[in-house]
Amino acid sequence: MLRLAWRRSASKHSPAGPTCVLTAAYSGAYRPQQKSQVDFRCFRQIPHPPSDRSPLLHPRAACYLSPSVFMSMASGSEGPSSTSHRHTNRLAKERSPYLLQHAHNPVDWYPWGKDAFDKAKTEDKPIFLSVGYSTCHWCHVMERESFEDEEIGKILSENFVCIKLDREERPDVDKVYMTFVQATSGGGGWPMSVWLTPELRPFIGGTYFPPRDRGGRPGFKTVLTRIIDQWQNNRPALESSGERIIEALKKGTTITANAGQSPPLAPDVANRCFQQLAHSFEEEYGGFRDAPKFPSPVNLMFLISYWTVNRSTSEGVEALQMALHTLRMMALGGIHDHIAQGFHRYSTDSSWHVPHFEKMLYDQAQLAVAYITASQVSGEQFFAEVAKDVLLYVSRDLSDKSGGFYSAEDADSVPALGGPEKREGAFCVWTASEVRELLPDVVEGAAGNATLADIFMHHYGVKEQGNVAPEQDPHGELQGQNVLIVRYSVELTAARFGITVEKVNELLASARAKMAEVRKSRPRPHLDTKMLASWNGLMLSAYARVGAVLGDKDLVERAVKAGGFLKEHLWDAKRQTILRSCYRGDQMEVQQISPSISGFLDDYAFIICGLLDLYEATLQTEWLQWAEELQLRQDVLFWDDQGGGYFCSDPTDSTVLLQLKEDQDGAEPSANSVSAFNLLRLSHYTGRQEWLQKSQQLLTAFSDRLTTVPIALPEMVRALMAQHYTLKQIVICGQRDAPDTTSLLAAVNSLFLPYKVLMLADGNTESFLCQRLPVLSSMSQLRGVATAYVCQDFTCSLPVTDPQELRRLLLDGTTDTEIE
Repeated sequence: MLRLAWRRSASKHSPAGPTCVLTAAYSGAYRPQQKSQVDFRCFRQIPHPPSDRSPLLHPRAACYLSPSVFMSMASGSEGPSSTSHRHTNRLAKERSPYLLQHAHNPVDWYPWGKDAFDKAKTEDKPIFLSVGYSTCHWCHVMERESFEDEEIGKILSENFVCIKLDREERPDVDKVYMTFVQATSGGGGWPMSVWLTPELRPFIGGTYFPPRDRGGRPGFKTVLTRIIDQWQNNRPALESSGERIIEALKKGTTITANAGQSPPLAPDVANRCFQQLAHSFEEEYGGFRDAPKFPSPVNLMFLISYWTVNRSTSEGVEALQMALHTLRMMALGGIHDHIAQGFHRYSTDSSWHVPHFEKMLYDQAQLAVAYITASQVSGEQFFAEVAKDVLLYVSRDLSDKSGGFYSAEDADSVPALGGPEKREGAFCVWTASEVRELLPDVVEGAAGNATLADIFMHHYGVKEQGNVAPEQDPHGELQGQNVLIVRYSVELTAARFGITVEKVNELLASARAKMAEVRKSRPRPHLDTKMLASWNGLMLSAYARVGAVLGDKDLVERAVKAGGFLKEHLWDAKRQTILRSCYRGDQMEVQQISPSISGFLDDYAFIICGLLDLYEATLQTEWLQWAEELQLRQDVLFWDDQGGGYFCSDPTDSTVLLQLKEDQDGAEPSANSVSAFNLLRLSHYTGRQEWLQKSQQLLTAFSDRLTTVPIALPEMVRALMAQHYTLKQIVICGQRDAPDTTSLLAAVNSLFLPYKVLMLADGNTESFLCQRLPVLSSMSQLRGVATAYVCQDFTCSLPVTDPQELRRLLLDGTTDTEIE
């Protein structure tokens, strides 16, 4: 019997990190009853940050770890700097930054594909599948410790077919085997290590493994030798257990609508979702757990949407306060980069102070939308400034000249003072002496002859000994360093130094600009220049929505450029297929791999949503037309005719063992949640009633989840609410760029209206919209002035020409004229 088991390390500071036991082949309901079966045990370390999934959904791991152990979680390895390498494997021909980071390992790596599968079958060898992404710290630790080790590399290459997979390129494969690891262990993370039969069925899996036995714990080499022994001597047991687990997972992950079933009642589901979020809300600093804390934009957008239909209730007011308080505290915290803009991945503490410094594109996109929404409902310029701040970062640091957006920026980098080892947050943190040296000028009129450094350090909590507590720095990487966090309001800082608020704002802006210049001279973190269709779709929405609300033509134009990039580089018009990804080449050109990876459900759903937002920002119907085209393709490729809803990937792909429907709005919204909303919006733009019915069928398929744990799907709850309250159709009759039309559009965009579609009727009866919605031809301008009509449930208001009157109509449902 193979027992690879060790106890959790007593030391949180161990280089190998915290470890706990995981039964990877089967556990619980999946444990076979026959005594002859082998009992596999594998070992789970938590190398990836704890999941930002709802705590109501998944039991904590047997050795849930304190927040401090998650301090240093992601890193970027640029790979060896030398141009000569002892080893080069076939990953050198790939374009994924993650795969290229492993191109010179002494491991005979294959990318996921037919060549690897054929080799496993021909040589009758098990497959070792290693999954990660380019900004994952523990992925690089395992590479450095194990995959660069000559002895381990030889064992892997001679006894296994080794496959390296970028989870961001192939989320479909990642989800299948992560489902296996989570089901058999109660947790998961990256790097993910899974052993498969030649038929791709998993039989054992885990996450990070240290290289060799240490402190009574078997290392990766020992794990490999025991698996080899079991494959040779106990293979039937391995294969049968893997077969049973996959069959159990197929049944356990099925999401389907029952005959005659309808979606659950939206008010009931929304109230339950609010109550579950309120129960997990942390009142002092906001957010939905003590620590670590994730931004969770899907939760915040639900709470604000919930408030829009419950304004007069205490629950509605509380929901809005929860969202605004969380957004405010995040913006003031260290998770927000006060010098170079944008947001880091998550906070290791409850006060949003010490972040995990990685920056992900999908976070920037969703947070920009959340902050501009907060500005709409609160009227506070502060939130709008944060939204612009996020897009400034993306435009500067994550944008390709083609119009696309890069995926991520790493947490670790080489310290400015030198040394070969990268450190967590080195690019972002400051010592007190650095600040004093950079900002030495005495501020005229300030109390006590205070310098600019004194004022800056007071405001942002900079301390001589550093402001990071030891428990937030288990590896000592931040010793003596400061993570900037707003400790006082501008008013309090002004009072403390006896100067005006205006003067403080001016001084702080000047100081930040000087520090930003210094940051430019520091070694930059690794940049993942992979451009993903889905994340680019999210960012398209962000630029379009922020630009529309602010009336900022430059932001809207950047959104148009992003839309053009998607159509030029990630749309195969001949095959009518979205492509998953493209890459920045050595000459800054956009490259594709061959064969290219076809898009998944989230690629279609997020781009369609972005195109609908882009139409509402530009009122150019070409984007609506493409959205309609993409939705038709999405229906053909992913719709489940039997059970309703969409599969995450092509259900005809025999190499993907589970046909999954994502049932979680987490770091990214579920593509089914976004699709439910897309279908509803498109039905109003195109008159296609079948899309309204599809949206209802989708929501019905997820009824059980929505009813029991709506906190798992807050974005889908918003779609359910949109079905219930029905969308308002706001029709502006006028010329697109005319001042009177612009004034009416500004009135609409000043408000957060979660359940609306906006369209322009410019008098052209041959236009896309008039062809789809003939009723638009009957709407016209009053006295030659741009005119608005607000319609809902087949009833329209009297025409409105005054922007303020339109605003009152949209807010209150009343105008100075009688409503028909």
